Amino acid sequence: METDKIWMNGELVASADAKVHVLSHALHYGSGVFEGIRAYATDRGPAVFRLMDHLRRLERSSEVYFMQLPYSTEELRQATHEVIAANGLETCYVRPLAFRGHGEMGINPLKCPIEVVIAVWPWGAYLGEEALESGVRVMTSSWRRIGPNTLPATAKASGQYLNSQLAKMEAMHSGYDEAILLNEQGYLADGSGENVFMVQDGVLSTPPTTASCLPGITRDTVNRIARGMGYEVREVDIVRSDLYHADEVFFTGTAAEITPIRSIDDHEIGAGPITKRIQTEFFAITKGLSDLSPEFLDYPAQTAAKA
Repeated sequence: METDKIWMNGELVASADAKVHVLSHALHYGSGVFEGIRAYATDRGPAVFRLMDHLRRLERSSEVYFMQLPYSTEELRQATHEVIAANGLETCYVRPLAFRGHGEMGINPLKCPIEVVIAVWPWGAYLGEEALESGVRVMTSSWRRIGPNTLPATAKASGQYLNSQLAKMEAMHSGYDEAILLNEQGYLADGSGENVFMVQDGVLSTPPTTASCLPGITRDTVNRIARGMGYEVREVDIVRSDLYHADEVFFTGTAAEITPIRSIDDHEIGAGPITKRIQTEFFAITKGLSDLSPEFLDYPAQTAAKA
């Protein structure tokens, strides 16, 4: 669904006028970094989940690629709230994107200007509302996750997601909902756009970032929630057969939120109680109903001042 306004290079513009040159460097070479963020409806109005953490990760991703952002994280924070309000949204997906625009063509990007946009739109459950309850069918992709010495897997960069697109399309063409990718060493990395957790005998395990997985904001949130509930959380290398025998497996991510995995490569797993308990607490946080909500939810300054 298209919204009315997009924040682009420091000002709100009509969505139809948010245009870039066809010779923009990012269009040809994938030279952009981005974030996926959600805003949720609360009794204090729309609140953005872990906004500053996302914007700091955007800044880290840009630094890896020698992209000096022309706006501070605080300016981007204010712009995020501004574009949400301009579109009259209570709950939405937020997409900040910094990319190299039209300048000098060729592999060398350094003479191209850095452009920044923030778009918002209503977006429900990424893998479907039913998936949040009953889970999704997943396959192990034949495509390997990019290695840390091939591209910086901890950066959320536009061109790197060609790797994810191949895995996602392979899964869809094969009749599955989503894919998981192994790294070059054959260990679990992540989904096409999600981190992965498994539960075995009450212990949660997830790959370390050295396994070429993205250091997810929702992943970190689940670590916090689970440890607060008394569960042990390990960051360890996981092989695909570990997943087949797990008690529970679930995806985490801004888009996917907390989505159970009900089968992997046709090995049935099913949604479980620990996943459900963590999911329930996660959504309580996003609605402003948890003790962790004040730490994780970001409100516009004028709303915060009234509270």
